[in-house]
Amino acid sequence: MVKSKINLIIDALMLLCISAIGGIGLLIKFVLVPGYKRWEIYGENVELLFWRLGRHDWGTIHFAVGLLFLFLLIVHIVLHWAVIICIYRSLVGNRAARWVIAVALVCATAFLFAFSYFVRPQVLGRGRGVGPGRWWNQPQAPDSAGQPR
Repeated sequence: MVKSKINLIIDALMLLCISAIGGIGLLIKFVLVPGYKRWEIYGENVELLFWRLGRHDWGTIHFAVGLLFLFLLIVHIVLHWAVIICIYRSLVGNRAARWVIAVALVCATAFLFAFSYFVRPQVLGRGRGVGPGRWWNQPQAPDSAGQPR
């Protein structure tokens, strides 16, 4: 009975977390727009706030709620581990195939969590500013010395 109550509480918290992650993501994407969109919408570079928090503040909250969701998901999996193993064994009868699938899932999970530590961003010079008709993130044409402007 106690385990059922804990499961229900964790599931409810996970629902609230995923709803907050989605809502904050939409807030950042469509309401607290990035700088170049502020120029398009408002005609100047204005500061956009919601509850006295800007785009980057909400991004930090979005990340923190995502970490909380991940923690709750791990607890959820631990609490349901016996059920997961039982269903997994019934779906994949061959023991060797179960091991291959499990190792592949663990490797894919580790890669997806760790890949951002190993990639390097493409760095583009922004030039001396954004003039009319020039996109803010386009690479600049090189000058006579071959250097980006």
